[in-house]
Amino acid sequence: MDSCVIPLRHGGLSLVQTTDFFYPLVEDPYMMGRIACANVLSDLYAMGVTECDNMLMLLSVSQSMPEEEREKITPLMIKGFRDAAEEGGTAVTGGQTVVNPWIIIGGVATVVCQPNEFILPDSAVVGDVLVLTKPLGTQVAVNAHQWLDNPERWNKIKMVVSREEVELGYQEAMFNMATLNRIAAGLMHTFNAHAATDITGFGILGHSQNLAKQQRNEVSFVIHNLPIIAKMAAISKASGRFGLLQGTSAETSGGLLICLPREQAARFCSEIKSSKYGEGHQAWIVGIVEKGNRTARIIDKPRVIEVLPRGATATLAPENSNASSEPSL
Repeated sequence: MDSCVIPLRHGGLSLVQTTDFFYPLVEDPYMMGRIACANVLSDLYAMGVTECDNMLMLLSVSQSMPEEEREKITPLMIKGFRDAAEEGGTAVTGGQTVVNPWIIIGGVATVVCQPNEFILPDSAVVGDVLVLTKPLGTQVAVNAHQWLDNPERWNKIKMVVSREEVELGYQEAMFNMATLNRIAAGLMHTFNAHAATDITGFGILGHSQNLAKQQRNEVSFVIHNLPIIAKMAAISKASGRFGLLQGTSAETSGGLLICLPREQAARFCSEIKSSKYGEGHQAWIVGIVEKGNRTARIIDKPRVIEVLPRGATATLAPENSNASSEPSL
């Protein structure tokens, strides 16, 4: 599971806890702090938990960085992490800081829950619909942005994407990675979710397969639609890397993949986009739950839904793209 659930000795309560950390993947240290915190909290949100009682921060400062750089970058990373924790209704009360060759940031999230405050990810049934709450393509966007300064790599993709499109895709990926999955976690309860996971390092296919293995019923997941940040599918194809259309491209702080009753899925997608939750929340129907042997697969020719970055004009989307939250299955 995305978080451990440990029954406590008193009062029918459970301790729900998770930890995660990684290396920087964006240039802005403040945003890196926010992304790291969002990524840690996401494992709680994947269990339908919306509250966090406490966070610890894990921070490694690079000994190879000049002291002047360390003194500027480290406080910004810490501030980003703390600000995201505050947005999630919690606080950082401690942690551990070390010096080593690499910058690393992450943390621990802990909450004590009543049984009705979390949703075990094991109750998908035949006929459920799979919903995804963030577009795919973060790894592609981050790498493509780095390739702007690498002529050898840039030459492989410049025929399918402009520098402006890479910048817009990178900004969109950074914004999405820093967005908490807390709203989606709350709506899991409202719309009777049966199971969920968050999409991170193993890609949508890897995490779907892992979630399918946890199911009590004999079911399998079939993914028909892939919402992808605009132009990232073309970059993945042109570069010969990532496996984005195969579902194996790693994501960082990705969306929740949620098994919902068919009659609730469209309402979930509509509700999460409501202005009352602020900007930036999205959802797409991406697949179905069918009878099977607890596996997951992507169909041979999945429908790519090009998701326009904020600030992009409609000309960025190819004519056959579809940005609907409710694509047909």
